[in-house]
Amino acid sequence: MPEPGRSLSESVTSFTQSPSWFVRVALGVALIVLFVALEWLSSLHEFMSVPITPWNPGLGVVFAFMLLSGPVYCLVLFVGVIIAEWLVAGTTLQWPLIIAIAAIIALVYGVAATVTRLVLRLDAGLYHLRDLFVLLAVTVAAALVTSALVAALLLIDDRIALDNILTASTPLLVGDIIGIAVITPLILRLVMLSQGRASLSGYSRPLAIELILFAGFVCVALWIILKGDGGSGLKYFYLLFVPVVLAAVRDGFDGACIGLAVTQFALVGLMHYFGYDAQAFTEMQTLMLVLTATGLVVGAVVSERQNAAQRMQVAEQRLREKEAEATQAARFSLVSGMAAALAHEINQPMTAARALARSAQHLLEGHAPDLPRANNNLGNVITQIDHASSVMRRMRDFLRRGRPQVSTFDVSEMLHDSVALARPDATIRGITIEIVATGTLPLAHGDRIQLQQVVLNLIKNAMEALTETGRKDGQVRLVANEAPSPRRIEIAVSDNGPGITPELAKSLFEPLTTSKHEGLGLGLSISQTIVESHGGRLWLQSGEPGRTEFRFSLPLEVARNPQ
Repeated sequence: MPEPGRSLSESVTSFTQSPSWFVRVALGVALIVLFVALEWLSSLHEFMSVPITPWNPGLGVVFAFMLLSGPVYCLVLFVGVIIAEWLVAGTTLQWPLIIAIAAIIALVYGVAATVTRLVLRLDAGLYHLRDLFVLLAVTVAAALVTSALVAALLLIDDRIALDNILTASTPLLVGDIIGIAVITPLILRLVMLSQGRASLSGYSRPLAIELILFAGFVCVALWIILKGDGGSGLKYFYLLFVPVVLAAVRDGFDGACIGLAVTQFALVGLMHYFGYDAQAFTEMQTLMLVLTATGLVVGAVVSERQNAAQRMQVAEQRLREKEAEATQAARFSLVSGMAAALAHEINQPMTAARALARSAQHLLEGHAPDLPRANNNLGNVITQIDHASSVMRRMRDFLRRGRPQVSTFDVSEMLHDSVALARPDATIRGITIEIVATGTLPLAHGDRIQLQQVVLNLIKNAMEALTETGRKDGQVRLVANEAPSPRRIEIAVSDNGPGITPELAKSLFEPLTTSKHEGLGLGLSISQTIVESHGGRLWLQSGEPGRTEFRFSLPLEVARNPQ
């Protein structure tokens, strides 16, 4: 995906990074040839020996390269205008006047491009509506200044009388605006595509087929519009809005650019075929300006929303990855807090197993081996090793990495495994843990390890609260039951500790909220995220001293996969 939000000069660094003089010269010559060719194709009308066809695609091409590479391409525009006046228009203007007109055009649009690049910091990809408005506003301003200065020069030469100035300047103004509005965005997008900074991923069908269908629809609509004598078909111009807006809605800004270019070239060709005069051409191009602005705005809005949706998806993916990392870190934090107790829990059976194995060895080495006692000791060795192995297995499962693994699991078994991990630490603290399951609990659906982490977080918080009080009869109680309407499992973790103040309860589930001196305040926040990803909820049922209780619920229907 392209990276919107960068200035034009930053977005096209690879395009402007000091290419060799040969590449610059070759590109400049190619642009001059293209400019002259486009002028020849679009130069259809004259007024008092001055070409006034309101369509200037060559300017749109060169202006795009001015925006990309700076005022160096002013020289291309200057030379192109002179050659076009000489070869294409066959003008009778004096050479000083031709050079002055070319200089005005090159200077005004060069300044406009420089201001757009360096001051207004246009985004080369035109990903935002703001960038489109900047481009159109600068284009209109530059076209107004250019047409006014060129008209003033023609008045000096007495080529056009003052009462005819509007007839001559209006087509020039419209031609420059629509030439840039249609062609410049298309060139900028093509450059982005060529550099891999944009893509046509929105097209689900081959582009050629879409273009053929679009061009066919446009040509039919234009035939209906233009077949009337004297432009009477202009009342059907709205037909062109249908394909252009559809292209913009379906494919965003790229669709709008391509659709408008196809429409404009088809319009010019068919108007030439039907022999429309300059006045009718100008009227049609004025309507085309409205269509161009509409299509570009719709395309920019659609692309902006598509880019925003893609950025949101990327942000959500990164958030899920960070949440997974935080969840994993919280698991290690839980186990590290219980490390001494777990080490003791593992060391006890291993010590007993060693003593029993040594005893069995002595019984077998005697003159009269006591096989029954040795066999009994070896059986006890296996039992102790199995006990240590079960502790290690629970720890390994709890700390395992990887994506959430959704499955159907036994809630009672999950609770007993959680208590088995927490009990060594509880024993050292002098706290008893009790599990109460009302009846036979149905199977639940979700990530067993994540939900086990929620239970452990709640048990650990309860034990730490009890430890701070210093009471000798600390008790943590787990209650699980099936609740109706909607059918769900509710799990409650309560303790007889100091309770939770109303002030703390208001922000209890917010990150970095904690009442502990060394706590990070992430346990409850992570637990809430896990429970909600399973379609349930976690809440504080009671914060009263002596009966603090947290509850969380899990729907028994298949919940959405936790992220």
